[in-house]
Amino acid sequence: MAPAENGGLPTDLDMHAPNVARMYDYWLGGKDNYAADRAAAEQVLSVAPEARYMARQNRAFVGRAVRHLVHEAGIRQIIDIGTGLPTQSNVHEVAHQAEPGVRVLYVDNDRVVVAHSVALLGTEAHVSVLQADLRQPDAIFDSPALRQEFDLDRPVAIVITALLHFITDQEDPQGLIARYRAAMAPGSHLVLSHSCLDSGPEAAAKIKEIYQKANAPAVLRTREQIQGLFSGFDLLEPGLVYTPQWRPDSPEPSTQDVRKAWMLAGVGRKTT
Repeated sequence: MAPAENGGLPTDLDMHAPNVARMYDYWLGGKDNYAADRAAAEQVLSVAPEARYMARQNRAFVGRAVRHLVHEAGIRQIIDIGTGLPTQSNVHEVAHQAEPGVRVLYVDNDRVVVAHSVALLGTEAHVSVLQADLRQPDAIFDSPALRQEFDLDRPVAIVITALLHFITDQEDPQGLIARYRAAMAPGSHLVLSHSCLDSGPEAAAKIKEIYQKANAPAVLRTREQIQGLFSGFDLLEPGLVYTPQWRPDSPEPSTQDVRKAWMLAGVGRKTT
């Protein structure tokens, strides 16, 4: 494993403010969370009981997408941005089951996430960890962690899941994705999921209030807005769908289960 950049253990950790990565970890059944995270996560569950299901379905979608890209598309380089705390079925684990030589770079702006990643993934081959922010593409693409291990003249998969709903409209999420697309070679893929406002506008407003007390805002967007994030990519079948609907391993989920998933997801391919 390549050494992490800016991945030292934090000495000023605030355990009293909810952290979105640790809240997500709680919903996934992880143990890397604190009382404030659990309290905020339970607040969300009181408004949207499906939040735990949503998190797990998003994780399952990522696994299916990565398997497809490695198995079917021949992708051998994956950049996972906003990776969150390591848990079961991490991107590198899924990828390496299909092809042990796949290179994976985990990127997160949270020092706690980076520190956990370094501690837990330190012995993994072809895995690197970088502390950087989605909103600074150049810092990611110019980092030694990427430049030493990746060839951007060859196809790469960029995974940005359950993250862009923490990017405000003023920060221009579509423009950010365009900057990543510009650096990707033809044949590259974007794996993306995003919470959808259409799933429950009233609950969404209450969830937004809860997240205002955490370390990131929450901006749920409409299907049309999420579709726009794939501008310049050709969406693979079945297109932009709720996470359980993207090439499910089991029979097609019920309409009721689909509505509980909240997140729309898709995989886009850059052709030119």
